[in-house]
Amino acid sequence: MPVLVVIPARFASTRYPGKPLVPLTGATGVARTLIERSWLAARAVAGIDRVVVATDDSRIRELCEGFGAEAVMTSPGCLNGTERCAEAHEVLGGGFDIVVNLQGDAPLTPHWFVEDLVAGLRAAPDAQVATPVLRCDGAALNGFLADRRAGRVGGTTAVFAADRGAMYFSKEVIPFTSERYGDGDLTPVFHHVGVYAYRPEALAAYPGWPVGPLERLEGLEQLRFMEHGRKVLCVEVEARGRRFWELNNPEDVPRIEAMLAGMGLE
Repeated sequence: MPVLVVIPARFASTRYPGKPLVPLTGATGVARTLIERSWLAARAVAGIDRVVVATDDSRIRELCEGFGAEAVMTSPGCLNGTERCAEAHEVLGGGFDIVVNLQGDAPLTPHWFVEDLVAGLRAAPDAQVATPVLRCDGAALNGFLADRRAGRVGGTTAVFAADRGAMYFSKEVIPFTSERYGDGDLTPVFHHVGVYAYRPEALAAYPGWPVGPLERLEGLEQLRFMEHGRKVLCVEVEARGRRFWELNNPEDVPRIEAMLAGMGLE
């Protein structure tokens, strides 16, 4: 079952224009751009047959080709990463049984997140899409809550049913809990990790569906699958001591650099 990883990357991010080109300094003092670090994360995944960056900007394409990545040009009309993945899969001629969307703002994604995600989708024939969720410890949850109090959009959280079918995703912190947690405590909140694995039929159909009210309100692309009756499988993954954070705002740069340094990642 051949697997394609697509890394969607656009220059004109609403919250952080030029984000893929932002340099991030690692533990050894070496600075690599966000898109290169995301590409290296994809290359570390076992069982992947091809990795491409899908972009609509020549600056990103040229940068990618400079560090050895394959880049595919896609339309500037793509509304989100899933639409860009669908177009990239079509441009490449299809032929993959699973397409993985490793978003270009998640350079700390451990390889086992993607490996577990692909395995989870293969084992769930009723699911059209799968995405990882990570149980928050107190430190992560308190970071989310601090971001919201400061008016920043931090990570996305997920709630799901007993069969792991997603019930909702939100940029608010859900479910609500009145409890207070220490940094090392486990919490009932799950951080949605910005990675998706699609079956090609669902991916191809996605751009033709209208944007629903929930996707429009939250700005979360995966809600379109749910609003059109497709099951999204939440695959719980384990951190194994790794810290995880997405680069959503300029304030996230020092946070991610501190995590790279703390984990000894070059």
